[in-house]
Amino acid sequence: MQSSRQPMKLRPHVTQAVWGGSRLARDYYIDPQGLPNTAEAWALSAHPRGSSVAQTGPFAGQSLEQLFAARRDLFGRKCIDMKIFPVIVKLIDAREDLSIQVHPRDNDPVLLPGEAGKTECWYILEAAPGARLYLGFREAITPARFAAAIENNTIMDFVQAYPVQPGDFFFIPAGTLHAIGAGVLLAEVQQNSDTTYRVYDYNRLQNGAPRQLHIKQAMAVTDLLPWEPPSPAGGETLCACEYFTVEQRSGSFTGEAGEDSFVHLLILEADNSAKLVWEDIRIPIAKGGSVLIPAGAGKYSVDGDVRVLVNTV
Repeated sequence: MQSSRQPMKLRPHVTQAVWGGSRLARDYYIDPQGLPNTAEAWALSAHPRGSSVAQTGPFAGQSLEQLFAARRDLFGRKCIDMKIFPVIVKLIDAREDLSIQVHPRDNDPVLLPGEAGKTECWYILEAAPGARLYLGFREAITPARFAAAIENNTIMDFVQAYPVQPGDFFFIPAGTLHAIGAGVLLAEVQQNSDTTYRVYDYNRLQNGAPRQLHIKQAMAVTDLLPWEPPSPAGGETLCACEYFTVEQRSGSFTGEAGEDSFVHLLILEADNSAKLVWEDIRIPIAKGGSVLIPAGAGKYSVDGDVRVLVNTV
């Protein structure tokens, strides 16, 4: 009989976008599911707009959204009283620049019903020469000047650009104006929200028309001060905030899923023999894959030449 605490491999929900590329399917073995590009793979998600699905174990075939509703005990004491699943973990491939955008905070009045705010973090996996991110403003800006820059299509004159390379890590609090630049492929851990307010989209057309902007909402939630990079958490921990904790682990390692939180593993690199071991079960893991280890599962190990992002709440 299979234990309900058995780790389960997840099939991601994939999305396409005008800016999306092909590397997730080609290099990270993400099934494009019939889409012309795989802009995003939602490796861990219980969002109504796209849920990951258990591939192995006693819940194979069930979506994470279904499991969170029916078996809250699998996700830990911290999740018991949560109205929605706490996080989404993604792989994102930006063939072109993403729109200049902002996400609301939990308590912003413009937040959509049923959505959380969206604080997020980015771990850079690949970056073309000259690739960059856009984060906050170069200097403090007034609301009037912000509005004028949007109206005049000069917002790029005020946004701060940061060159990036693989291994860089960025923590982006909700309210930070930002965008992923062309040529960047990254892993993202974020609050469970799909609310985005676009400010500028380079006058691109989608299906013959400009994509919708959300100027009024963005003006209400954007932090008008320069973005300040936080101090590194130190060691293997990339960040530990009120919404999630993210660690990077390399090579063979051991871990434990306690009663407080589930553990999610996003596999960034893996050799052909890599596997996750739990009790007497051995689960092969591969680049681009992910595994959910239920709360209370206890000790596990990852064996092989791997690089993994470990997420808990």
